[in-house]
Amino acid sequence: MSILVVFKLLGSLALLMFGMKSMSEALQKMAGPQLRHVLGAMTTNRFTGVLTGMFVTAAVQSSTATTLMTVSFVNAGLLTLMQAISVIMGAHIGTTVSAWIMSLGFSFNITDFVYVGFFIGIILIYMKKRRIIGDFLFGIAFLFLGLGTLKETGFALVEDPGASAVITAFFQNFNEPTFWNSFFFLVMGTVLTLCVQSSAAIMAITMILCSTGVLHIDQGIMLVLGENIGTTITANIVAMGANTQARRAAFAHFTINVIGVTWAIIILQPFVNMVCGLVGFDRTIGPDDAEYAVNLGKIAIVLATFHSVFNITNTFLQIWFVQYIERFVCWVIKPKKQDEEEDFKLHFITSGIMKTPELSVLEAQKEIRDFAERIQKMFGMVRELLVTKDDAAFSKLYARIEKYESISDDMEIEIAKYLDQVSNSHLSDETKAKIRAMLREISELESIGDACFNMARTINRKVQNKQEHFTQPQYEHLHQMMQLTDDALTQMNVLMTGRKESFDVNRSFNIENEINNFRQQLKSQNINDVNNHEYTYAVGTIYMDLINECEKLGDYVVNVVEARMGTRQKEA
Repeated sequence: MSILVVFKLLGSLALLMFGMKSMSEALQKMAGPQLRHVLGAMTTNRFTGVLTGMFVTAAVQSSTATTLMTVSFVNAGLLTLMQAISVIMGAHIGTTVSAWIMSLGFSFNITDFVYVGFFIGIILIYMKKRRIIGDFLFGIAFLFLGLGTLKETGFALVEDPGASAVITAFFQNFNEPTFWNSFFFLVMGTVLTLCVQSSAAIMAITMILCSTGVLHIDQGIMLVLGENIGTTITANIVAMGANTQARRAAFAHFTINVIGVTWAIIILQPFVNMVCGLVGFDRTIGPDDAEYAVNLGKIAIVLATFHSVFNITNTFLQIWFVQYIERFVCWVIKPKKQDEEEDFKLHFITSGIMKTPELSVLEAQKEIRDFAERIQKMFGMVRELLVTKDDAAFSKLYARIEKYESISDDMEIEIAKYLDQVSNSHLSDETKAKIRAMLREISELESIGDACFNMARTINRKVQNKQEHFTQPQYEHLHQMMQLTDDALTQMNVLMTGRKESFDVNRSFNIENEINNFRQQLKSQNINDVNNHEYTYAVGTIYMDLINECEKLGDYVVNVVEARMGTRQKEA
């Protein structure tokens, strides 16, 4: 076997994987937002959850994408873990469509048609409004070109006497239908899928090996079962750095498939006989029989059928026990014992967990929502600091505010870095606009954090210099101003956690006007009070510093609201 053939095999496999990824991403760009709404609305019970997971996965051609959307909804509290498990079960059925797409490449010479896809695709790519459809056609054309090349190279390899003898001799060592031979191919399917991180690619290789007669159908089916486990291990590795619910959902994915593979192995022979009977494949026909070539041509369909029947049966059997699967994964995956409030850690964005740009934006939005909630909590600490009299409690609270300010700086940098990586991908115009708005949001949120810390430093400076206390009217005015500012932050978080279509932006603008008018009123009153010797000029300066910071903070809040709404406040 020459080095050229090896690279041709690897190159065609890479082309197939790239095509599948491009096709999946294009489909998600076309229907991503709508599918997310469907996923949130159509999971009222376990059965609708299964149907939703099945149709969404079939639509976007990626069970990973469906799982990530599901996990993000669990994190946001929009789905329970039980609902998420049912959606994941449905995703197992939806992902079998990929195997049927692969089997098409073995039914006829699909490469004759891929060039039409490339030609139409390149025209659509240069048409701005049809670019995503062009990306989809390019993706599916690359997929079938890679599959066709892989198939041709595989058959050419088998026809080469030297290479064929080596490959056949290797697999013949495991021809005996023993437990350990079956276990070997199960592990091989798992490991290969884990290494390549694409069950579709390993399915294509399995179909090639079986269609050329190198691999027996029983061995091919064990590889398919191994692929089902391998793809779940990838999800668990990715979720290791995620939060508890994400790890539970990923582990549920693994548990469901391990249970399925276990019962499938127990009744493997009658189960395989039933599938072969559905397709019309005769397992008794050998290489010396006249019908061997025709029978061999059905193997790709057998594998696709087995994959579908296995996942449908597995889902049907386990759907009645969803609550027990939920209890089991909750028992295995315990919450991490740490104070997440006081430790900087992004909850939704985790290294490697995002597979597509459109879904990455959804996760970043949730991280920004968490950022906004943390900032309001920081402002609450500043209000508490103003009235804290005990020195030890004051120092402890001031240290917490200082830590929160450092966290807000880190969050801005990490989210911006993540969005910058996402923006390097090929995005729809709508998603590009979202990213620009999100970058503005995190910049303004960080400015709110700075304003909070400036207020805390001002209060600390007053305490450290042992200056006289504010007068009772000053305290009352500060509390009133801070309450208005907190109301503005609350309205901002209502927008962050809800849908902007139902948000009344005028409420935020009205609060901002109240803050501005109150600041002007207090500014004039402060000058009169200092002149009338109600308090010293130094105390008046600190007092107005706090009032001015609240007014600045209100401006930053309005900027966040405008960025999220895509509007600008009208000039008075």
